[in-house]
Amino acid sequence: MTDWRSKVLEAIDAGQEELLELCSQLIRFPSENPPGDSREISAFIINYLNEAGIGTSIYPATETMFNLVSTLGAGAEDRTGKKLIYCGHTDVVPAGDRSRWDFDPFSGDIVDGYLLGRGASDMKAGLAGLIYVTALLAKLGVPLKGDLSLLIVPDEETGGHLGVPWVLERGLITGTAAVIAEPSGPLNPTIGQKGSCWFEFTVEGTPGHGSLSPVVGDSAIVKAAKGIEALQRLWDIKVDIPKEVQDIIRISQDYVKGSEEEDSLAYQVFDHVTVNIGTIQGGTKVNVVADRCTIQVDSRVPFGVDYRDVLDRARSLLLEAGIESEVKGFGFQGNANWTSNEEPVVKDLVESICEVSGEEAYGVLQWASSDARHFRTHNIPVLQYGPAELSTIHNFNEKAPVWQIIQCAKVYALTALKYLGVEDRES
Repeated sequence: MTDWRSKVLEAIDAGQEELLELCSQLIRFPSENPPGDSREISAFIINYLNEAGIGTSIYPATETMFNLVSTLGAGAEDRTGKKLIYCGHTDVVPAGDRSRWDFDPFSGDIVDGYLLGRGASDMKAGLAGLIYVTALLAKLGVPLKGDLSLLIVPDEETGGHLGVPWVLERGLITGTAAVIAEPSGPLNPTIGQKGSCWFEFTVEGTPGHGSLSPVVGDSAIVKAAKGIEALQRLWDIKVDIPKEVQDIIRISQDYVKGSEEEDSLAYQVFDHVTVNIGTIQGGTKVNVVADRCTIQVDSRVPFGVDYRDVLDRARSLLLEAGIESEVKGFGFQGNANWTSNEEPVVKDLVESICEVSGEEAYGVLQWASSDARHFRTHNIPVLQYGPAELSTIHNFNEKAPVWQIIQCAKVYALTALKYLGVEDRES
C-alpha cells in the first residue's frame, strides 16, 4: 500500500521553491484592508488552484471582497462524515509609512532565511501553505476518506464581518473541524482566544478662541483626556476564571514567561481586561478650543468576564469622570472562547508538529482575537497554526522564517491525512 505520509512529506521537501515562490507572489498583491479589495489576489489563487485541477466557488460579499471555497471531496467514498476546513485570509493591515521600512513591504523577497513583506507573518505565508498543500494533495491523488475544504476570506483585519461569519451564516461551507493558518509559535498552536470589546465615545465641548483657553470655551479634548485616564481602571475588573480553563490559562502564562524577556509582564493579560486607546480624533484647528473629540478603545476580555459588562463598566467610569457620553460598541465584539485539547483535530495537529519537528508541542491561548471565534459559534472545533516572526506582526519590517513556512506546510498536510484518514488502496 502507498505510504502517503512519506510521499506527501517528500513532495513538500522537493517542492519548497514552488511553495516559497507562492508566498512571495501573494505578498506582491497589496491587499491592504482598508480598503479591502481582494479581486486581483483572488483571481491569482483561483487560477493557481485551477491548474491543480481544483475548482473554486466564488461568493462576493461586496463588489471587491470575494470569499473563495474549494473542496477536495471524497464523494461516495466518504464513510467518516469528517469535513476539515483549511482557512486563511487574504487581507493585510496597511503598510503605513513606507519610509520606516527597510525594504519594500510588497516585495515578497526572501533574504537571509526570511520571507519579507506585509503579510509575511499575518498571514500570507500560512495561507500559501494551505493553498500549496491542497493543490499538492490533489496532484498526488491522495485518496482522503473525508472532505478537505479550503476557505479563503477577504476580510479579517477590520473585524472580519464580510469573511468567515458571512460564509458560515449562509451555509456556504460545512465542516467538522477547522485549521486557520494564523501566526503562532512553531511548537504551540493557539486553541483559544480572549474576547474583544471595541468601543468608542464622543465628548462634546464648547468652542472658543484658542488664545482665551482655558478661561473661555470648554475643550472636548481636555475632557476626553480625563475619560482616557479613568478607563485605565478597566484593568481592575474582578475576574473569576472558570474552573474548566484554569489549567490552560496557567499553561499559557508559563509559556509566555518562558518565551518572553525576563522582565516581561505580558503573562498577566490572560486574567485581566486590557485597554488600549487606539485612536483620538478631535478639534478643528490649533487656535480653536476643541468642540468635539472621539475616542476609540480596544479592550480584550478574559475568560470569566462578559464583554457587555466591560461596556457597562466603561460607561460608569466615564460618568465618574464627569463625562456623559454614549458608549458604542463596534468591530470585534465577543467573549473568550476555546477548543479543548481533547478534540481530535487538536490532537492530530499537535501530534503532527511533534512528528515534523521532533520536539514536544502543546496548545496555548492567545491574548488577541481572530476568526476562530466564528467557527466555535457554529460548533466547529478549530485551532490556529502558522509561520511567523511574532514581533513583526502589524509592525514595520514584517517577516517570517522560511524554515517555519516549510514546517507548517508539512503539519497542515499530516493533519489532513490523520484527521480525514486515507483509503487503504494502491495509488
